[in-house]
Amino acid sequence: MKRVKLVIAYDGTNYHGWQLQPNGISIEAVLNQTLTDLLREPITVIGASRTDSGVHALGNVAVFDTENRMPADKICFALNQRLPEDIRIQSSEEVPLSWHPRKQNCVKTYEYKILNRKIDMPVGRLYTYFCYFPMDVEKMRQAAAYLVGEHDFKSFCTVRTQAEETVRTIYSLKVDRGADDVVTIRITGSGFLYNMVRIIAGTLLRVGTGLYPPEKVEEILDAKDRQAAGPTLPAKGLTLVSLEYEKELKPEIAVSNKYWEYQLVQREIPYKKKGYLVIRRCADEEFQSLVTRLVHQLARNGARWIYVADMEAGKNRLDEGQQYGYYEMKRSHCYLEMEKEVRKDCSAGAEAAAGCAVSLRKDLALCLSPLEPENYLSWLEMHNEAFFSVPGSATYDEKMIEEEEKDGSRFFFLCNGAQKVGTLVLTWDQNRKQLTIDMISIKKEFACQGYGRTALMCVEQLAKEQNMMKLHLLVADTNKAARALYQKAGFYETGRRPDFFCTESNLMTE
Repeated sequence: MKRVKLVIAYDGTNYHGWQLQPNGISIEAVLNQTLTDLLREPITVIGASRTDSGVHALGNVAVFDTENRMPADKICFALNQRLPEDIRIQSSEEVPLSWHPRKQNCVKTYEYKILNRKIDMPVGRLYTYFCYFPMDVEKMRQAAAYLVGEHDFKSFCTVRTQAEETVRTIYSLKVDRGADDVVTIRITGSGFLYNMVRIIAGTLLRVGTGLYPPEKVEEILDAKDRQAAGPTLPAKGLTLVSLEYEKELKPEIAVSNKYWEYQLVQREIPYKKKGYLVIRRCADEEFQSLVTRLVHQLARNGARWIYVADMEAGKNRLDEGQQYGYYEMKRSHCYLEMEKEVRKDCSAGAEAAAGCAVSLRKDLALCLSPLEPENYLSWLEMHNEAFFSVPGSATYDEKMIEEEEKDGSRFFFLCNGAQKVGTLVLTWDQNRKQLTIDMISIKKEFACQGYGRTALMCVEQLAKEQNMMKLHLLVADTNKAARALYQKAGFYETGRRPDFFCTESNLMTE
């Protein structure tokens, strides 16, 4: 058994859309029948985008499973010999059996074309909508800017779909006029609601012809009412241009609009199966749906443990046992801020940042060595193993170390005794004269031997060499051993961050 991915182009004029229909022929029906005849076994394709009747495509995607031994990359050629000339397979390739075209993160691009001239032109009439009123493309661009970003597009979808989640992200929305009098609205996003692109095109058309001012589009978004937006333009002007699938997760996603601001941290999902949602700001009426949607998004992206914090001052809207869709919240931890004044009498080694050394006992000498490229792999192995089960800890790779050291945002060290004992990550703020310990770890075999305290003394010595006045760090309130270590070293608590709540994902409940 193998799974084959197809990239399909078609002229939708003569078809009742992609999906199987009882009252007419569809693209899906033609592909199923043609593949069944070609491979001599029952075939059912799974499409990525269920385009409507009359909509065209340059790069729709579908998969099917087959026992046939024909090489996957040859299937497109054999299939094209049997298909009608208004459907063509652009490529075929084998993909993993688990690969599903509607369950992968992807970027979709559509184009809507409007022929804008006094008299219609019969050539191209099947692929453009005709408008004889003058259109102001610059005003359409101004209006389009309101739609870029993550928003609730409830006003821009057909009423029958308004029970579903209506938040989507538009990455770009461009409006251009060509020499052939065709105005092209090109829209790229994470996904689209039913008729969303055609309603956006109808709304921008009203702006272009002067029926709406550009700022009206923001009012339409806020209304969350289909009746507030423009008409749904005919299907023939719409073409699905492409679907570009995400090859790896984005480490972090930051979103801000007038209703919410949050960070979605995904860099630990591949290694630790942990995802984080940090809500900086959110309107109260949007909070429940925002948490439900984003926790589920992290789960679908592979996170088993999902940590959520409501950071907006004075809100504290998360609580033990709260349910968000499939997910129940349980308090996990909060971060305590701890500080220590740098001792003025701390004697400094001459080598300081190049490798400061200190010892609590004569047999426990330790030095901090700036991390060199040849030690990246051993550093990563120690660091990521030490912090595997610690919530909120960074999972590094070689690229991240190189980038952060290059831009000066963090500094990486090895803790060296007679052998490599642990790892250390520091940041410092010259304006505030503050050195922050981001991460410090001691290998298990060296635990409870005094190396942690010795490493802290090294940091204090380094801070004095760099003219820092204060040491700063964060520690989880549940990490009792680390808190005790810092308190013994002279650190004291100065603040408490909002609680993190955790939920465990099990998508088998869907």
